[in-house]
Amino acid sequence: MAEAKRIKTPLTDDVVGELHIGDRLLITGVIYTGRDAAHKRLIELIDEGEELPFDIKGQIIYYVGPTPAKPGKPIGSAGPTTSGRMDTYSPKLIERGLKGMIGKGMRSQQVKDAMRKYKAIYLGATGGAAALLAKSIKKAEVIAYEDLGPEAIRRLEVEDFPVTVINDIYGGDLYEEGAAKYRRQ
Repeated sequence: MAEAKRIKTPLTDDVVGELHIGDRLLITGVIYTGRDAAHKRLIELIDEGEELPFDIKGQIIYYVGPTPAKPGKPIGSAGPTTSGRMDTYSPKLIERGLKGMIGKGMRSQQVKDAMRKYKAIYLGATGGAAALLAKSIKKAEVIAYEDLGPEAIRRLEVEDFPVTVINDIYGGDLYEEGAAKYRRQ
């Protein structure tokens, strides 16, 4: 198994262009959290011509609703949620410069098309490993939509956050490729 590639945020077209499905990555830097309720609000801001609560260019959004932090910890368990719930919103965010999304599950063709066109990637985090993933999160602060509780947008500082490239800018889809490999003829 190939060694994990280390990448830093924010992402650039050059970095995204070097990544391919199946690549294991360790992310260091800042990532943002957001689930469907927050995504709906972000799209409403875009549709109204308003500024987003953070500069989305080059950023990664992690689809997570973390549990409350235990004393002395920056965050509670922080496992990925199903990405399909963000599919109606993601293309507009990708068009505005979002470079990465972290979640679990397959993405729609519309999202995959936007990723190819605007050079963005979809990354899978291991479901069921929420406590382990939280260990890579060094700092967490709510930056928008505090009323959404666990689904508020948070700014996370991460170190060696482990993910796998599921969809790359070349149209690769690790889920489809894996299924095809084991499909009976």
